[in-house]
Amino acid sequence: MLELNNVEVLYSDVILAVKGISAKVPQGQCVTLLGANGAGKSTTLKAISNLIKTEDGRVTAGNIGFAGADITGADPTDVVRRGIVHVMEGRKVLRHMTVEQNLVVGGHMTDGPEARRRLEDVYGRIKRLAALRNRTAGYLSGGEQQLLVIGRALMADPRLVMIDEPSLGLAPLMVEEVYGLLAQLKASGLTLLIVEQNTRVALELADYGYVMESGRVVLEGPSHDLKSNEDVREFYLGLNMEGERKSYRDMKHYRRRKRWLG
Repeated sequence: MLELNNVEVLYSDVILAVKGISAKVPQGQCVTLLGANGAGKSTTLKAISNLIKTEDGRVTAGNIGFAGADITGADPTDVVRRGIVHVMEGRKVLRHMTVEQNLVVGGHMTDGPEARRRLEDVYGRIKRLAALRNRTAGYLSGGEQQLLVIGRALMADPRLVMIDEPSLGLAPLMVEEVYGLLAQLKASGLTLLIVEQNTRVALELADYGYVMESGRVVLEGPSHDLKSNEDVREFYLGLNMEGERKSYRDMKHYRRRKRWLG
């Protein structure tokens, strides 16, 4: 469904943030981009939605295809119309508006009976939002705001939802609820592309994963293979091959031990 071919992204005509990444997101599957801060994960999502142009960035090489069409550098509104919705990092709710008003904004490309149908569908999927529909969004908890921005994305009736760091700053129980919702959406046939630093929860949901470092993909594979990979277990899960959690004192130096960077 979505395919990136040797994509490079440049900021301000100076900073090369993504260096020839190639990746695929098949229809109906969940794919995750993993890696530390600064690896280029969020930039990759912004390149797909072309929100990167608001940060003086652009795709300078390669191409991005979606459902058979080249969307490289397409207007962000056109990207949404084609069925891609980008949920950005930081739970960017409209703080002074109610939950329902936030949701309605997400469905602004339609109106009348169809908008009402989508709203009721979101409330059916995310019952917590139905109970909070009249609450001011700025007073919601971080987890409730994350559910809200996902619900707002669903109002656009997307074919592919890209979500940046859905677990960031959330308590474990709220992470479980958010990922439970994402699992339900995947089961319903929605395609997902998730950027995440919480490798454990991402690989539990994803079918396939890409590990990024310094703007490049350094490792990829089915999620079950990545979970059993020695380097992923040590550097991203903090486990040894016996499944025991390793202490910081026992871990080798991060850069020196990464065999894929050799």
